[in-house]
Order: sequence, then structure tokens, then C-alpha cells
Amino acid sequence: MQLGVIADDFTGATDIASFLVENGMATVQLNGVPTGQFISSADAVVISLKSRSCPAAQAVADSLAALEWLRGQGCQQFYFKYCSTFDSKAKGNIGPVTDALLAALGESQTVISPALPVNGRTVYQGHLFVMEQLLSESGMRHHPVTPMLESNLLRLMDAQAKGRSGLVPFSVIEQGKEAVKQRLAELQAQGVNYAVLDTLNEQHLLTQGAALADMKLLTGGSGLAIGVARQWAKRSNKDITQQKQRAQAAGYPQGAGCVVLSGSCSVMTNRQVTRYRQQTAAIAIDVERCLSEPDAYAQSLSLWVEQQQHRRLAPMIYATSEPEQLEVIQRQWGAERSSSAVEQVFAALVRLLYAQGYRRFIVAGGETSGVVAQTLGVGAFYIGPVISPGVPWVKSTDGAFSLALKSGNFGDENFFSRAQEEFPV
Repeated sequence: MQLGVIADDFTGATDIASFLVENGMATVQLNGVPTGQFISSADAVVISLKSRSCPAAQAVADSLAALEWLRGQGCQQFYFKYCSTFDSKAKGNIGPVTDALLAALGESQTVISPALPVNGRTVYQGHLFVMEQLLSESGMRHHPVTPMLESNLLRLMDAQAKGRSGLVPFSVIEQGKEAVKQRLAELQAQGVNYAVLDTLNEQHLLTQGAALADMKLLTGGSGLAIGVARQWAKRSNKDITQQKQRAQAAGYPQGAGCVVLSGSCSVMTNRQVTRYRQQTAAIAIDVERCLSEPDAYAQSLSLWVEQQQHRRLAPMIYATSEPEQLEVIQRQWGAERSSSAVEQVFAALVRLLYAQGYRRFIVAGGETSGVVAQTLGVGAFYIGPVISPGVPWVKSTDGAFSLALKSGNFGDENFFSRAQEEFPV
């Protein structure tokens, strides 16, 4: 294995794995850190953790365990993957994890590159944009767990991490890989540990991939993976198209019985849920019942899903809500208590549906996706065809079931229907 990726949530892992496959690297995704050796012919392995919003000490410990395992597999380069909207709390977890990984590898410098231009995430003069808005002015300012109130990546890292941040500006990126390498060397001589990379388009990602080929630790969203994979394919004389087709065939969705589960409250997921409700049967989660009678409630939801199977499109159960409604729920029941109760019901529901023969689950939201994957006890996935940029179908390596796991703001309004119509069983 050449590249080892440590992703801070499940949808983030499938996101970067899909871009690696699309650009020529045979990739396998693992749910958590395996125990012992893992035999695979893959060029890259992605370990999905649930470390985005847990206590920082736990995120560091889990990430270091993943790094140790990846080093044991012979990986030559390592990649800490976080969300393209830099989802994190005021004091972590991106900064503390980055510091811990640098120390474990004996390195003093890495890059910060969350950009994903194809999905409207760009960085200019160190500021992260979501489409035409600064991060702090986008829907991410209302995120229930990691509200993003700052757009300047240098300030974000300096607040979270122990070292110093510096900028590789647009003007340098435009000059090509040698200029980027020179700027990184200058920043390192100045004691800068985290080099924020301006990124406005895919060519900038390719330039970064070429310039960073020898950097031991990279950090970023899934966009930088495009440049990393292309550079690897170029060095290895691999045929990108053949690699992509072979990998996607292994992960093509299979199995009958499909259901849509949405736990994200992002702006785009709200739009997707609204659109999908116009197309098929949908039911909103009752938080009070999740708290008072979780098992009985999961049973009733399971029965409701069964009753909808005559429909062309799969039924949907959603906990997605607008910011105002979410604020009311959190004020009434408590943010952590209500979120935990909903996740427990989703887990119980997935167990029931799987026992009834359901084998395809379309899931929105990183936390919800992690719950579904853990409930199904999946150890490893093949990465299949892409539904939307950063969102592929994935299939368990034993072929038992298929999942489409979507980060909150990814995909277009018709994502849920397209995931079914464009990839029929």
C-alpha cells in the first residue's frame, strides 16, 4: 500500500476514497482500525473513524492507532482527511490530531487544504468559501455540533493547534509545483508548521499533488486526493481509466430492498429531503418517541417501511429539520440527548430492516452514516460508482449489502432519487 488515509468520519472516508478511485488508485475503505494484518492488493487504504466531534483526547488516540496500523502495512505517505468545510470545535479536533500525527512521524510541517472546487469549496488568501459565501456566512454557521463562525484557516489552526500557520497564496500556486515547493521551504525556515494552500480550481489541486509528492503527512478534504492520486498514477505508469473501471465494478450496488435515512440538518440535505418528499412516502422522526419508547418506535417505523414497498422510489425516514426547528428541539430535549436518542432509533431500525431482507441503505449525514455502518458490523468496503462528486455507492467486501453515504451538504436536490434510478439492481 502506498497511501494511508485517516478520515474523521464515515462519509468523509467514502468521499476521499471515491476521488482516489476516480483518479487511478485502487482503494479499500475500512471501518475503524483493524486488528492485525489486512491482506489487500489496493494502492490506498482509508480508515474511517468517528473522531470529528468526540473529545480531543479520544480523537488523538484513535488517529494515532490508525497511523500505527497503516505504518505496519508499509504505507509511504499519510493523509488526515477532514471535511471540506473544516468542521471542528473551537479547540479541535483538527489541530490536536494534526499535531499528534506530525509528532508521531517526526515531521514539523504539513499542509492545510480543505478545498473541493467541484463542490464549491475554495480557499482564497487563506479564507474558506462555500460557493460564493465565506464559511462563516454559510449554512455551516448553524451546524448543531460544529458551528463554523470563522473563515480564516490560519486563525482556525492557530486557535486549535500548538504550532504556527502560514499561507501559500494563489499567486504562488499559479506558478506551478516548483514555486509551491520553494514557498513551503521558506515557511518551514520561518518555523511555520501548517501551510494553508489557496485553491480555486482543479488545476491547483494537481499542482499541489505534484509539489507534495514527498511530504510525509498531508491534511485536507477530499479535493487534494485528486492531485495525490494523479501524481501516483503518473509515477507508476498506471492507466487511470482501467483502474477506475475495475474498482467501480467491485463496488456496484447489489441487493433488493432499499430505504433512505436522513439525519443531517445541513442546508442541502434540507432541500434534498423537501424534494424527495414530493416524490415518495416520507415520515419525520418523532424525538419524543425516540426518548420515551425507542424499541417500540423502531418497530413501528419498520412496519411503516414494509407498507411502502410497492412504491417506485424507496421510502424515507428523516430527522432533518430547519435551523429554527432544530433549535426548538435542542432547547426542549437537549442537543446531545436528542441526537443520541435519534441515533439509537436509527440503529434499531437498521437492525430490523436488515433482518427483513433490506440490503441497500441510502444515508445522509456523517453521524447517521457512522451509526448505520457500525450497526451492520461492516469491516471493509469496495468503492463503487459515483452518484455525486464525493458520494459513491460502496459495497461490503463480502457482498452482503450496499450503502450510499452522503455528507450533509453534498449532492444536488435530486440525489436520493438519482442514487436509485441511475444504479438499478
